[in-house]
Amino acid sequence: MRCISYSKFGPASEVLMFTEVPTPEPQDGEVLVRLHFSGANPSDAKARAGNRPGVTKPQYELVIPNSDGSGIITAVGKGVDTVRIGEKVWIWNGQWQRPYGTAADFIALPSEQAIQIPNGISLETGACLGIPGLTAAHCTLGDGSLAGKTILISGGSGSVGNISIQLAKWSGAQVISTGSINRFDHIYNAGADHVFDYGDPELAKKIMEISPSGLDRAIEVEFGQNINFLHEVMKPYGTVSIYGSAKNMVPVIPFGQYLYKAIKLDIALIYILPEPERKLAIQNLYRAHKAGALETKIDTIYNLEDCSLAHDLTLKPGRKGAVLLRII
Repeated sequence: MRCISYSKFGPASEVLMFTEVPTPEPQDGEVLVRLHFSGANPSDAKARAGNRPGVTKPQYELVIPNSDGSGIITAVGKGVDTVRIGEKVWIWNGQWQRPYGTAADFIALPSEQAIQIPNGISLETGACLGIPGLTAAHCTLGDGSLAGKTILISGGSGSVGNISIQLAKWSGAQVISTGSINRFDHIYNAGADHVFDYGDPELAKKIMEISPSGLDRAIEVEFGQNINFLHEVMKPYGTVSIYGSAKNMVPVIPFGQYLYKAIKLDIALIYILPEPERKLAIQNLYRAHKAGALETKIDTIYNLEDCSLAHDLTLKPGRKGAVLLRII
């Protein structure tokens, strides 16, 4: 089968290779998926670059990147009902602690990691439901309804931020979001009530003018960058749901300011999300989509051989949605 692979860390254009490897066979409890789309995420690009703390070389001799994807089940292993053959599915954790991800013609993986796509959801949308969809659903609605609450979503033009805005509005929240000025329309179109430049020196003041008692929840993509701002705008016992801090991975917490508001810091790593929370996130994504309240935005779809361009794009600010590879 065709695939993109790497055997050492480095820049995408230097280490990602278009090659062929044998098509995998589904083992006991596994399904074989003929992939139609692969989803590239910042975490895939950072893993390939060797940016994970304490990791100095790839875990496997040959790695096929990307954890998200969608396609059709073409075969099943022992213990999996053959009724699943022909099922339209999306993939989660395709390359998490496994050598072969979704940047390939096929992937074999445990049956439970191939989720059936309901009628009305396209394969393109399915490829966006893994890392960005599950992260957004868990960070936004993992603690229940947001009806009547005011929340802040940083980075509202990114894949996670944009889905989070849609889910929060569907749940009944007032949504404040941040982003770069040239992406304000994209953020407003997702449903945000108020949008501010993330670099605005009066950001805290403007938020407090909207919600004088503070925010119930913040969904944060750059915690280290905003650590000295968030405590100013949160309510006592408010929650900061954190899924990223790429610009500052070793932030110093002003503990007193967080302590005397009893602010809860809730860190999310979607790869290791427990099964009950994952099922709830999937349920909320499907319910929102069925209600017409969720549209996954796609910035660019590349061909498989252009995986290096896709990886590079995931790390550029100002994207208007997900980055996919077209396999078929």
